[in-house]
Amino acid sequence: MAPSSSTEGFFQALPELPPQYTSNSDTTIAIATSDDKILARIVDLYIQSSAFVVSRHLHDFSRLVLHRSILVHSVDAETNHPVLRPLTTFGEENRNDPLWVTTGWKELKNIGYQQGVVAVAYQKGNTTWNRRVHEFALGHLWSCTATMTGCPMAMTDGAITLISRHLVDSDGDQPGRRRVLQEAYRRLTSRDPEVAWTSGQWMTERTGGSDVSETETYARKLNSEELEHAFSAGLQQDGIGMPLGPWRIDGFKWFSSATDSEMSVLLARTEKGGLSAFYVPMRRMALGRVPSINGLDESGPRTELNGIRIQRLKNKLGTKSLPTAELELKGTRGWLIGEEGKGVKEISAILNITRLHTAAGSVANWARGLAVCRAYTKVRKVQGVLLQDNPQHLRWMADETVKYWAGAHFVFFGVALQGAMEQEWGKMVKGTKAEKLIPKDKSIASTLLRLLTPIMKAQVSVASVAGLRECMECLGGVGYCENNEDGGLMNTAKIFRDNLVNPIWEGTVSVMADDVVRVLADKRLGGGDILKNVFEPWVLMVLSSCEGERFHEEISVVKEHLDSLLQLVHGAIKDDLLFFGRDILKLVEAVVCGCLLLHSATLDHDAVTVAVAVQWIRSKASGSPHARRSSNSLREETLLNKSIFLGEDSAQKGRLERL
Repeated sequence: MAPSSSTEGFFQALPELPPQYTSNSDTTIAIATSDDKILARIVDLYIQSSAFVVSRHLHDFSRLVLHRSILVHSVDAETNHPVLRPLTTFGEENRNDPLWVTTGWKELKNIGYQQGVVAVAYQKGNTTWNRRVHEFALGHLWSCTATMTGCPMAMTDGAITLISRHLVDSDGDQPGRRRVLQEAYRRLTSRDPEVAWTSGQWMTERTGGSDVSETETYARKLNSEELEHAFSAGLQQDGIGMPLGPWRIDGFKWFSSATDSEMSVLLARTEKGGLSAFYVPMRRMALGRVPSINGLDESGPRTELNGIRIQRLKNKLGTKSLPTAELELKGTRGWLIGEEGKGVKEISAILNITRLHTAAGSVANWARGLAVCRAYTKVRKVQGVLLQDNPQHLRWMADETVKYWAGAHFVFFGVALQGAMEQEWGKMVKGTKAEKLIPKDKSIASTLLRLLTPIMKAQVSVASVAGLRECMECLGGVGYCENNEDGGLMNTAKIFRDNLVNPIWEGTVSVMADDVVRVLADKRLGGGDILKNVFEPWVLMVLSSCEGERFHEEISVVKEHLDSLLQLVHGAIKDDLLFFGRDILKLVEAVVCGCLLLHSATLDHDAVTVAVAVQWIRSKASGSPHARRSSNSLREETLLNKSIFLGEDSAQKGRLERL
């Protein structure tokens, strides 16, 4: 026997990741040929089959995100992390360019702009399909390759939502504000990298973390004499020549992601008390001369940071490519958004969007992890047998796939509700397979989304962490390594590290549970009882469309969870609800995901879709796992598991339909 060496012996075949989504005028073929079956099903559920521009965009983009010319930027951003250069050569504060990010990071942001990963949601001429589903489907494909540039994109989406509500507000005592906000909106929604912006979101401080009530950042409106003095001193324009705001902001923001963005929205206290929301440009026209390099003047106006000092960059477990910083604000100029003292209400518009993005990003990471597992399973042999023929392995991965399908359905239902609030039901929902899911009444859709967003964010982000850990284990030691070779596609460790932040980002699970209790206790929502007047009718309506002998047991399980939820909440005082907050999250998740999976299964009674719905719902029922097993033989179950995990082929389809 010849010994192996560095050049001879066994070498594992490199798994090949196929594109996640494939477009076809026949949706059945599109689903069958897409690697990510649930994404294809979700697009088919919420987007009209006539919306070829959407399916074609997703088709092309799913191939672009795996192209080596794009992956090289991902590896660059992941291996060359942001660097803070706070001082010039001789120790003067560097107010010009203290933050360095890699070229790969910048290129990924530019690709995101060009592909419209946020902007497509605001192309209002497109009225016949759900623009939010289009947007988040792009994000689903882009998230892992984008290497955390999705974070500033998410915050940008939230900032657009907030600013769009104030585009026609009068200037009041802030002359020029409307023009400034309109220009910011134009740039935030642009697909031109030369014009487009991203936005930060600065709320977290040392005192409170997610609790903004302890904010120690203060804003003071400058009087006419101070404004005149600032004007004469040259402090009159931001970095693009728009007027600087009349408010001076001072304080310290402790955890500020997207530090390389061109603007931010922040919270600060004012003399009237309470918190107010402010728009802040990142840069302003420079005071005096900015030192040139080698005596060569640069073209264009000189700019500097707008009274912002980057104190230090955070050394995080994951999201290494993302510049997250501690910021000192000293004389930062900005504009009040909305009414003074109503900042928490204003900022909630951002939080609702960014929480959707956090849940969606979790699902996207999960999708890539499972895609790697599928590809690896097809080429890896253990004891001479491919993993794709190992019954135990297939059962394990099928279970993980079922959980992923449930999470994906939950997220995109929330996304579809967001779209329904922004567009006309008759033009965008009518005629789709989601007619029985999306309420026609915008107020009901809005109320339902308000209840479900924190639950979705909490439950899906936590489930995805567990799911990605399983994906790492699936690859054995390879999964534990930082594999940045071959475009970094096999780096499940990096995906896992990055994803760990999602149960914390934009509020921990406990914060989400508290938020849900706040919704349940709010008598202004759902006619005073959101569960009885909005949630329960929606559940029963969806289940009524799924009734039949085939799903009798599963419908009973979902109704049992609904009854348990109503009994837990009915008549309970707030302290009791807070105590059982996480139980409420789990019960709502079980009900909603059960409804969505059953609805999907009844659309075409596809054998795999039916099996996924049955398996997930029964996993939430009481009893041991063995007791919840189907009556199929182990051979039949293995065939079914293989189809759930790897997808069915034409030879399997007939046999599956008979199970």
